[in-house]
Amino acid sequence: MTEVEWGRLKAAEISALAARNAVVIVPVGLIEQHGPHLPTQVDALLAGEVSRRAARKIATEVPVIVAPTVWSGLAEHHMSLGGTLSLDFETFFGLLRCLCRSLVRHGFRRILLLNGHGGNIMALNVVVNELAVELQVPLATASYWMLAKESFAAALDRQTTVRHACEAETSMLLALAPDLVDMARAADVVGPTEPELTQVAGTDAVHRWRSFRARTSHGVIGDPRTATADKGERLLEAAAVAVAGVCRNEEFWTIPA
Repeated sequence: MTEVEWGRLKAAEISALAARNAVVIVPVGLIEQHGPHLPTQVDALLAGEVSRRAARKIATEVPVIVAPTVWSGLAEHHMSLGGTLSLDFETFFGLLRCLCRSLVRHGFRRILLLNGHGGNIMALNVVVNELAVELQVPLATASYWMLAKESFAAALDRQTTVRHACEAETSMLLALAPDLVDMARAADVVGPTEPELTQVAGTDAVHRWRSFRARTSHGVIGDPRTATADKGERLLEAAAVAVAGVCRNEEFWTIPA
């Protein structure tokens, strides 16, 4: 099997991949509370796993490398429930700027910041818009569950996408690290939750900040009771296929900016 992990490769091997115009996948996750039944590393773990699986699918046809996972991001909204490590935007931007600048200095030109945390989405869009201009490279970002939204909806029983510590995330953890999942607590985290902002406003065109504690006392949005390892494997596979599709799409990387 072709090695795709940056940390397992030698410097000369990494330089050779840069010379072949390899795609770099940078997993971006978080360490935050995931209710009483899941570990805090969920977002970082899943972003890294999907990145590696996607890279292995295309490594024999497209040069690709997976950078070490960025486990920190924006999660002030989770701080009130404990277990969360959050950055401010200035630090988050600075961290990713330094990493991307390092990649470009080593000769890499195609960089995908693969997101595993909902709270990073808006920030990563800003990061990409700023750094693509500064570094003059085709820099992109995507959230793995949004890339695979149709496949995720088809695989899930009680929801259509990833929520938080939910059927989807619990299933994927059961597939990857079942020893870290306490399914005996799954029934304790089903409702009640407060109305979503879109329900209150009647539109998704307005935004205001809310803490997670204001939405749920137990830190979960969704229903993990129907989670299974088999379902989790299907979700991980669907995400990897979707990410691989972006990485191998030559037009996506070469279309004029």
